[in-house]
Amino acid sequence: MEILEAFDATGSVHSAAQLARVDPKTVRRYAAARDAGRPVTGASRRVRMIDEHMGKTEEWIERSSGKIRADVIHVRLVAMEFTGTERTTRRAVAEAKAA
Repeated sequence: MEILEAFDATGSVHSAAQLARVDPKTVRRYAAARDAGRPVTGASRRVRMIDEHMGKTEEWIERSSGKIRADVIHVRLVAMEFTGTERTTRRAVAEAKAA
Protein backbone atom coordinates (compact mmCIF):
# COMPACT_ATOMS: atom_id res chain seq x y z
CA MET A 1 0.00 0.00 0.00
CA GLU A 2 2.76 2.39 -0.95
CA ILE A 3 0.21 4.70 -2.57
CA LEU A 4 -1.83 5.17 0.59
CA GLU A 5 1.29 5.57 2.72
CA ALA A 6 2.49 8.34 0.42
CA PHE A 7 -0.92 10.00 0.56
CA ASP A 8 -1.03 9.81 4.36
CA ALA A 9 2.49 11.22 4.61
CA THR A 10 1.95 14.14 2.25
CA GLY A 11 -1.78 14.81 2.45
CA SER A 12 -1.66 15.77 -1.21
CA VAL A 13 -2.80 13.69 -4.15
CA HIS A 14 -0.22 15.12 -6.52
CA SER A 15 2.71 14.79 -4.12
CA ALA A 16 1.70 11.23 -3.25
CA ALA A 17 1.47 10.40 -6.95
CA GLN A 18 5.01 11.65 -7.50
CA LEU A 19 6.33 9.65 -4.54
CA ALA A 20 4.55 6.45 -5.55
CA ARG A 21 5.21 7.01 -9.26
CA VAL A 22 1.57 6.63 -10.23
CA ASP A 23 -1.09 8.85 -11.77
CA PRO A 24 -2.84 11.27 -9.39
CA LYS A 25 -6.18 9.73 -10.40
CA THR A 26 -4.97 6.40 -9.02
CA VAL A 27 -4.12 7.98 -5.68
CA ARG A 28 -7.50 9.68 -5.58
CA ARG A 29 -9.30 6.39 -6.40
CA TYR A 30 -7.41 4.44 -3.72
CA ALA A 31 -8.00 7.12 -1.09
CA ALA A 32 -11.72 7.34 -1.93
CA ALA A 33 -12.09 3.55 -1.73
CA ARG A 34 -10.37 3.44 1.64
CA ASP A 35 -12.48 6.31 2.99
CA ALA A 36 -15.67 4.59 1.79
CA GLY A 37 -14.68 1.36 3.54
CA ARG A 38 -14.30 -0.59 0.29
CA PRO A 39 -11.33 -2.89 -0.20
CA VAL A 40 -8.43 -1.17 -1.88
CA THR A 41 -7.25 -3.48 -4.62
CA GLY A 42 -5.72 -3.21 -8.02
CA ALA A 43 -7.59 -3.48 -11.25
CA SER A 44 -10.61 -5.72 -11.21
CA ARG A 45 -12.22 -7.56 -14.09
CA ARG A 46 -15.60 -6.28 -15.18
CA VAL A 47 -18.53 -8.60 -15.68
CA ARG A 48 -18.77 -9.69 -19.31
CA MET A 49 -21.87 -10.58 -21.29
CA ILE A 50 -20.55 -14.08 -21.89
CA ASP A 51 -19.82 -14.86 -18.23
CA GLU A 52 -23.23 -16.45 -17.68
CA HIS A 53 -22.63 -18.74 -20.69
CA MET A 54 -19.04 -19.75 -19.84
CA GLY A 55 -20.10 -22.95 -18.10
CA LYS A 56 -21.74 -24.27 -21.25
CA THR A 57 -18.89 -23.00 -23.43
CA GLU A 58 -16.30 -24.78 -21.28
CA GLU A 59 -18.43 -27.94 -21.35
CA TRP A 60 -18.48 -27.93 -25.16
CA ILE A 61 -14.73 -27.33 -25.31
CA GLU A 62 -14.10 -30.13 -22.81
CA ARG A 63 -16.38 -32.57 -24.65
CA SER A 64 -14.68 -31.87 -27.98
CA SER A 65 -11.16 -32.03 -26.48
CA GLY A 66 -10.61 -28.44 -27.56
CA LYS A 67 -11.41 -29.10 -31.23
CA ILE A 68 -14.65 -27.09 -31.44
CA ARG A 69 -14.34 -23.74 -33.20
CA ALA A 70 -15.47 -20.44 -31.73
CA ASP A 71 -17.87 -19.74 -34.61
CA VAL A 72 -19.70 -22.99 -33.92
CA ILE A 73 -19.95 -22.13 -30.23
CA HIS A 74 -21.21 -18.67 -31.12
CA VAL A 75 -24.06 -20.09 -33.22
CA ARG A 76 -25.04 -22.38 -30.35
CA LEU A 77 -24.90 -19.51 -27.84
CA VAL A 78 -27.05 -17.28 -30.05
CA ALA A 79 -29.62 -20.08 -30.10
CA MET A 80 -29.52 -19.87 -26.28
CA GLU A 81 -30.34 -16.12 -26.47
CA PHE A 82 -26.76 -14.83 -26.16
CA THR A 83 -26.69 -11.29 -27.58
CA GLY A 84 -22.95 -10.69 -27.69
CA THR A 85 -20.77 -10.46 -30.77
CA GLU A 86 -18.76 -13.21 -32.37
CA ARG A 87 -15.59 -11.41 -31.28
CA THR A 88 -16.69 -11.71 -27.64
CA THR A 89 -17.21 -15.42 -28.15
CA ARG A 90 -13.82 -15.85 -29.84
CA ARG A 91 -12.05 -14.14 -26.94
CA ALA A 92 -13.84 -16.28 -24.36
CA VAL A 93 -13.17 -19.51 -26.27
CA ALA A 94 -9.47 -18.65 -26.62
CA GLU A 95 -9.28 -17.94 -22.89
CA ALA A 96 -11.05 -21.21 -22.03
CA LYS A 97 -8.85 -23.24 -24.38
CA ALA A 98 -5.70 -21.70 -22.91
CA ALA A 99 -6.82 -22.68 -19.41
